[in-house]
Amino acid sequence: MRVFVLDQNKKPLDPCHPARARELLNMGRAKVFKRYPFTIVLKDRILEKSVTHSHRLKIDPGSKTSGMAIVQEETGRVTSALEISHRGQQIKNSLDSRRALRRGRRNRKTRYRKPRFLNRTGRQGWLPPSLESRINNIETWVKRIRKVCPISAISQELVRFDLQQMQNPEISEVEYQRGELFGFEVKEYLLAKWRRKCVYCNAENTPLEIEHIVPKSKGGSNRVSNLTLACRPCNQKKGNKYVEEFLSKKPELLKKIKGKTKTSLKDATAVNTTRWELYRRLQETGLLVEVGSGGLTKFNRKVRMIEKHHWTDASCVGKSTP
Repeated sequence: MRVFVLDQNKKPLDPCHPARARELLNMGRAKVFKRYPFTIVLKDRILEKSVTHSHRLKIDPGSKTSGMAIVQEETGRVTSALEISHRGQQIKNSLDSRRALRRGRRNRKTRYRKPRFLNRTGRQGWLPPSLESRINNIETWVKRIRKVCPISAISQELVRFDLQQMQNPEISEVEYQRGELFGFEVKEYLLAKWRRKCVYCNAENTPLEIEHIVPKSKGGSNRVSNLTLACRPCNQKKGNKYVEEFLSKKPELLKKIKGKTKTSLKDATAVNTTRWELYRRLQETGLLVEVGSGGLTKFNRKVRMIEKHHWTDASCVGKSTP
């Protein structure tokens, strides 16, 4: 990867090879300006007397990790790449903990206060903090890179996941309007799905309780695919443990349960929710913003026989891929 270069007025120049940067530093013609991303500043060069080439910043947004790649338009060389790890789940856990503490304090201090509902109005376009942080992370790095590299355009992967098709690849027509509970209530649906037995001990003819496979306290949802049936002893014994931890000594039963559940759609939903807001904020930079589908990104990567990583996906975003 290349080293970012600034002129003596701290204006971005073309990135240079690490060997060239080392040579300039040893000669005393440059100094280290920033450690990460590693940037040097030249003492005897100004932008007006230098030749610079346009670079394109390509972004592959993700729920847990987003990839970025800087591509030189003229040569198609990937000069720099990075992967950004998001803290969405950590933020949600912190907010859940704060909510529990506040609820406990209200119950202790103001238990007789009249309940208040709908006493706050959110601004238009508001996003939960866990999703807002993902956009802010990408926005921050776009600003940082623009300060050290001559970026002339941005490419963003604007993908939309079909959540129902991810669960059922054969879904079509009117089935999109009918959920998996069509004709059932939740409890009856679960009784039919799990054959009226406790999923952990196979107990029959006993009161069964609805149980979360991934605990709600650890990010689990109320989706039917995350619900199962358990007798009271098993439900209390499992508590808020992950099912992998609870059934660590029963791998066959764990495999059977996970085979009947469906993959979490949390990550796909996060990408779907933030894609247009990220696009709007990238447009506010004043640069030309190109968008491309996930299928086009995969096609570009397969044709060029590139291994799949977040940053390699970013380098293949859009029709501008050389």
